[in-house]
Amino acid sequence: MMKSVLYETYKNQVVPQLLKSRGYGNVMQVPRLEKIVINSGVGTAKDREVMQSAVDTLAAISGQKPVITKSRKSISNFKLREGMSVGTCVTLRRGQMYNFLYRLINVALPRVRDFRGVPKRAFDGAGNYTFGLTDQSVFPEVDLDKTKHTIGMDITFVTTARTDDEARELLTLLGMPFEN
Repeated sequence: MMKSVLYETYKNQVVPQLLKSRGYGNVMQVPRLEKIVINSGVGTAKDREVMQSAVDTLAAISGQKPVITKSRKSISNFKLREGMSVGTCVTLRRGQMYNFLYRLINVALPRVRDFRGVPKRAFDGAGNYTFGLTDQSVFPEVDLDKTKHTIGMDITFVTTARTDDEARELLTLLGMPFEN
């Protein structure tokens, strides 16, 4: 497997910086990125074409085959039955995770129109960070001529950090462009 540029940056620059600034006694105490989860909710996908488009888009973006998520409950107001397909999900780990993060930070996010940074307050209190993208067209892997539907997605960064401050510092050192 190909080593990621971002992983090398993490090992050689981020870990020593966090050891120094946070005063950790051991390298294993330094927070790290565990996984990145990309989730795309399609809603009640009665139209198979929309679901297939979402699967193809996430596969192109992540380089991995997505899982189709099913509804757990029946909700009559939404015309939703238990077991219906409602979205797609991909979990990235190790090399693919760092490669995706590198492409997200350096290629996709700068292509977002009127981009001023990702929100700082989207942490969950346990050191994980989630933000959403409304359009898949910011990724160069997506062929806009073949896509008929706009598909948004939530991207979650799961870290081993105990607090939001540790996770924010980790993601900032990795290059995540937070808003001012």
